[in-house]
Amino acid sequence: MRAAGTRAEGVLLAPYTTLRLGGPAKAFAEADTAHELVRLVAEADRAGEPVLVLGGGSNLVVADEGFDGLAVRVAATGVSVVADGDRMLVTAEAGEDWDALVRRCVTEGWSGVECLSGIPGLVGSTPIQNVGAYGQDVSQTIAGVRVYDRRRGEVLDLPAADCGFSYRHSVFKEALDRYVVLAVTYALERTPKSGPIAYAELAKTLGVRLGERVRLTDARAAVLDLRRSKGMVLDPDDPDTCSAGSFFTNPVLSAREAAELELRAPGFPRWDAGDGAVKVPAAWLIEHAGFPKGYQRGPVRISTKHTLALTHPGGVGRGYAEATTADLLALAREVRDGVAAKFGVRLVNEPIMVGCAL
Repeated sequence: MRAAGTRAEGVLLAPYTTLRLGGPAKAFAEADTAHELVRLVAEADRAGEPVLVLGGGSNLVVADEGFDGLAVRVAATGVSVVADGDRMLVTAEAGEDWDALVRRCVTEGWSGVECLSGIPGLVGSTPIQNVGAYGQDVSQTIAGVRVYDRRRGEVLDLPAADCGFSYRHSVFKEALDRYVVLAVTYALERTPKSGPIAYAELAKTLGVRLGERVRLTDARAAVLDLRRSKGMVLDPDDPDTCSAGSFFTNPVLSAREAAELELRAPGFPRWDAGDGAVKVPAAWLIEHAGFPKGYQRGPVRISTKHTLALTHPGGVGRGYAEATTADLLALAREVRDGVAAKFGVRLVNEPIMVGCAL
């Protein structure tokens, strides 16, 4: 076993990603405390060495060539809880398993993250992507984020208002080379009831109307069932879970762009995104552009359960890449370009790209 904080050379990154793809890191180290994480990153910065901070690897695509720098795996754990009136302030270290934290919140009767059950990865990744699903996202409950600011060389506590949250985005994602997330504080309601159910598919599964509240345990169970049905809960026996989750975000179109799409696809599905804009389900665009579930390109394919997931079936249970990242990117480009050709809408990838691009 590698001692925390020590460096190793040429460590393959594929086993540290849910896609099981990607080449070696020039150097690799594990940080089991926030202090150790800051030390490793600061030392690399002073030496002019590129840094890749690794969480659970569930939203990451690493190039076949790997990473020419130091990859630091976040392993700092710990959760503290403080009562604040009718809220609980739950602060979790960046290396805490996200779903384990959600499970605890549901069990304890802390409401606000139950619909984010089953999402793989670590706490530190949640503010970066503004992780969301089934009508909830973390920006609705995050009270603050503790970060190491690499430009200033300081540890800062940023309130939610300074995090620049938007759909699957944040200041942390905007400046990946600046901020290292150390801990996140969530303000959760003390109640056995879920937040108002805001997603039609989940409401249907629960047998309730939109806006109703249900028991936290029921919301979590329904979300987990839905995610499993789509291959979105990690399972070593299910090849469809060897993915980076949803590969493309749902496009948000201006009123003009929506009118143009209406000419190509009358009656296309949409949700109001405010100010005349609409959000369009990327899965619908992909399927209607001729890329159904299970669509295969060599050793990679679209999930057989969920159109938004691009999968590497050969990576399940092995930890080694039978395919290559280049194979996955070729499929992603084919889907992206096919949607653009048919609908005039350009899909944007959701995972973070390391050493590669679409």
